[in-house]
Amino acid sequence: MRLSTVILPIYRWSEGQKIWRQAEDLGFHAAYTYDHLSWRTFRDGPWFGAVPTLTAAAAATRSMRLGTLVTSPNFRHPVTLAKDLITLDDVSGGRITLGIGAGGSGFDATTLRRSDEAPWTPRERADHFEEFVPLLDRLLREPSVTQEGRFYAANEARNIPGCVQRPRLPFAVAATGPRGMSLAARYGQAWVTTGDPKLFATGTPEQSVAAIRGQTERLGAACEEAGRDVTELDKILLTGFTPGRPLRSFDAFVDFAGTHFDLGITEIVVHWPVPDSDFALDTKVFERIATEALAQLT
Repeated sequence: MRLSTVILPIYRWSEGQKIWRQAEDLGFHAAYTYDHLSWRTFRDGPWFGAVPTLTAAAAATRSMRLGTLVTSPNFRHPVTLAKDLITLDDVSGGRITLGIGAGGSGFDATTLRRSDEAPWTPRERADHFEEFVPLLDRLLREPSVTQEGRFYAANEARNIPGCVQRPRLPFAVAATGPRGMSLAARYGQAWVTTGDPKLFATGTPEQSVAAIRGQTERLGAACEEAGRDVTELDKILLTGFTPGRPLRSFDAFVDFAGTHFDLGITEIVVHWPVPDSDFALDTKVFERIATEALAQLT
């Protein structure tokens, strides 16, 4: 199992660069950031762009993987995103992972919409995602792409020299429904879950474990249908959205990680502590989790 972190893009770089370097020094496998225009309770505070943040982080670190958790069609186009990703992969020396999902219905999902436009429904988000991922896959693999779809077009979109990572940088596809699971099975090098959101407020840890077990089983079925071995995909759990408080103590996290390792999860992602927020955490506990927790599972 691997342990990674999410560093929210809320810091001026004079402070942020120290955090990204510290994440590497603590031994995290990867450090991700959210690709939003702003987010939830942080909407009235500082929030910087994901791609420039990751570019700066690539220059500030040496070997730690970097990426988004997650990018979505809510405010991205495959053609321009592909160009950004190829550049990021080059600057980082081939250390970028693209976390990608269908997007949610939060307030920033409508930032680019006219006031008379209704937010996308779940079906519409899935429709866009189903076209977005295959086109992005082509754009990152091929030097020139022309394609016209229902939502997206590319007209001789040139992406030379392509990704450092071949045949392209890895996709970590966030999915719980059948259409998303199918995309993960066909295009993903990893699958991402946050658990079952319906259980966060009123569910129990036991119910959450059962829900994630069901998700992994559905992923296996989708891989079988796609002709892939499910073991080819990493299984990433982004914490912070399941019942209970697994980071309240070192021992609690070790138990949590062991339980989810038994479910087939191969990477757990914890949020870098943010005081006075949902991600507040004792820094000594966090650092001990980063440096010692996985050793307890071997």
